[in-house]
Amino acid sequence: MTAELPCKPRAETKKVLVVDDQSDVREALRLLLKGAGYSIQTAESPSEALAATASGDPDLIIVDMNYTWDTTSGEEGLRLLDRLRMHRRDVPIVAMTGWSTIDLAVRAMQRGACDFIPKPWDNRHFLEIVEKHLRADPVEQRQFDSELALARKVQRKLLPHPKFRAYGLECECASLPMSEIGGDLYDFLDIDSSHIGFLLGDVSGKGIGAALLVANLQATIRAQVELAYSPSKLMQRVNQLFFDSTRPEFFATLFFGLYESDTKTIRYVNCGHPAPVILRSANRAELLEPTATILGAFKTSPFQEQTISFDSGDRLILFSDGFSEANTADDDLNWPLDRIQRLSRSHQDGFANALASLAASLAEQADDITVMDIRAL
Repeated sequence: MTAELPCKPRAETKKVLVVDDQSDVREALRLLLKGAGYSIQTAESPSEALAATASGDPDLIIVDMNYTWDTTSGEEGLRLLDRLRMHRRDVPIVAMTGWSTIDLAVRAMQRGACDFIPKPWDNRHFLEIVEKHLRADPVEQRQFDSELALARKVQRKLLPHPKFRAYGLECECASLPMSEIGGDLYDFLDIDSSHIGFLLGDVSGKGIGAALLVANLQATIRAQVELAYSPSKLMQRVNQLFFDSTRPEFFATLFFGLYESDTKTIRYVNCGHPAPVILRSANRAELLEPTATILGAFKTSPFQEQTISFDSGDRLILFSDGFSEANTADDDLNWPLDRIQRLSRSHQDGFANALASLAASLAEQADDITVMDIRAL
């Protein structure tokens, strides 16, 4: 009998995100990196890059330094570097530009780039740089960043897939944490063959503390899923448990809805969360204002539920306050509704990513941004 040789474990395929506004450059780098055995994702703008970084786990990011503002200064690329470093300090970033000046190279390195490649590039040199930074061992000062990256991956695995179709609904979610890990929560709950629950919440605080609260709240809701047929009873029970398990200064806003496909209705409780928007025919809008207080503030509180119709063609947009408060410089309280109605006209399919990217591009991101787009088919 011949002994079997032990199988050598296959190395995990490294993921590279390429950000460039020129389609021919993206395609050339995609073919080059794919041929070298890497998994490739591309983005054509800074907003797409931020969305791709938040929704995926790239091991290396390659960014162009010039986009729509002008073609030579590199200022838009430098701003993108700042945002990417804020979101993913653990991921190496390589900067590229066709206007390769020493000054821009130095500024890019000062803002967080680990290397700099001029255009046009030499394929062999390009791959050597990519390989060098993908194989580099984490240095001691990056240990905390690596731990944050691990926490982020764990947090992302707790969240559902951002796009799916079921129960006669089509759903798209987008979440842009302010840093490596966030304090926003979205989830979907399979109740039975005709009922699905969905929620979007925002816990107090930021960073690791907020991430722990998110995990606590999500686990609490899922443990009480048998109460989901009555959203008011579910939220009442979750509030009691959340109150008992957290300190007095911690709380959460949350919208929970239960969709019934047979009757095409949504029963919901809004626990102090920004009012979601329902778009009906002819782009007519309705707001689902709060029906209860925030979770965790009081051990016993009334939680009223409401019921609305949700027929074919209707659209429900939920968001955290990182979206609704992204345009505070203009002091326009109607900003979320106006932009949702405008973008919905040009996006018949899901536009959660477009809304989240728009909010993130308006000013320096000060809070986690999460958007959920649910459409009745």
